[in-house]
Amino acid sequence: MNFAKRMETFGEGIFARLAEMKRRKLSAGEDVIDLSIGAPNIPPPAHVMKVLADEALKPENYVYAITDTRDLLNEAAAWYRRRYGVELDPASEICSLWGSQEGLSHIALTIIDDGDLTLVPDPCYPVFADGPRLAGAKIFFMPQTRDNNYIIKLDDIPRDVAARAKFMVVSYPNNPTTAVAPADFYERLIHFAKRNDIIVLHDNAYSELIFDGTDGLSFLSFPGAKDVGVEFNSLSKTYGMAGARVGFCLGNRDVVGKVKLLKSNTDYGLFLPIQRAAIAALQSPRSVIEATRAAYIERRDALVDGLASVGWHMDKPRATMFVWAPVPKNFRTSEEFVERLLERSNVLVTPGNAFGSSGEGFVRMALVQTADTMRRVAAQVQRTL
Repeated sequence: MNFAKRMETFGEGIFARLAEMKRRKLSAGEDVIDLSIGAPNIPPPAHVMKVLADEALKPENYVYAITDTRDLLNEAAAWYRRRYGVELDPASEICSLWGSQEGLSHIALTIIDDGDLTLVPDPCYPVFADGPRLAGAKIFFMPQTRDNNYIIKLDDIPRDVAARAKFMVVSYPNNPTTAVAPADFYERLIHFAKRNDIIVLHDNAYSELIFDGTDGLSFLSFPGAKDVGVEFNSLSKTYGMAGARVGFCLGNRDVVGKVKLLKSNTDYGLFLPIQRAAIAALQSPRSVIEATRAAYIERRDALVDGLASVGWHMDKPRATMFVWAPVPKNFRTSEEFVERLLERSNVLVTPGNAFGSSGEGFVRMALVQTADTMRRVAAQVQRTL
């Protein structure tokens, strides 16, 4: 059999390898505390689940949803107005996604031709680079380093690279580093994109999971942002709807229009009961988000404080549902540490190099277990340190 050459750029996903390592442990009758994958285990509010269940019982909802319902688009626009003070035209500046991952996989197809240059953070969530690669892009990685609080140094991008770049992906609060960008970064980003005629995608999946009492920002709330790009947002972390796969592309009407055009030729709209559950989620009181945020803060503190008590020190994240931790000094690589940690401690985390070369020397831990489970982690990790 002959397959597409583009598949040669993809190796076995790190999460598949981690899953196999975990499977072997479980098949041997051992328990594993899995902190490797950022799969939220906080369910949606009860009223959202009820809407989904009720709507799923209606036979008329099993037709093709050819497009987004007007009610869904209006509610997304209303949420952005309330939350960020951003005005969006529901008809031309918003479309739904089958979750942000689907959008990240496909948006480059509307922008990139073979050989075009895309700017991608390093480290980053893998699909930030894999999506453009599927479209034939060449990738230039923008380092996110600890010395600059993991904020991209736009001035360090070579001028010839910036001049050739057609598309760039940025995301704060950041997965995996947990960094939060200051307001002036977005102002500089918009200026940089305008000067170099680059389309920007800002992935904003974690703006509601900020733990220091400040509100997360939207790229679109800064003057000129809609001139240069779009923002993705998601209900996965904010409202616990990860499995329902609901996200949005919002902003520049030309970019949104191209995404809509691509989607109209490749799939149908979200299942109608999911659209109506999404509307119910977006209408939820702020207390829903506050409860979710409080749960993650409790888990974060239980994990980081516990690990510090056994000699593994790391910064407490200001945001996201992750902890970005340096590999203990007696291990050569992040993968070596991850394998030894699973072998000796039955704790599974993700090696930092899974997110790019700049991630080497770190591991990412997801806050996807209860606080009580997080308190158990330190005692088990101590067997490896």
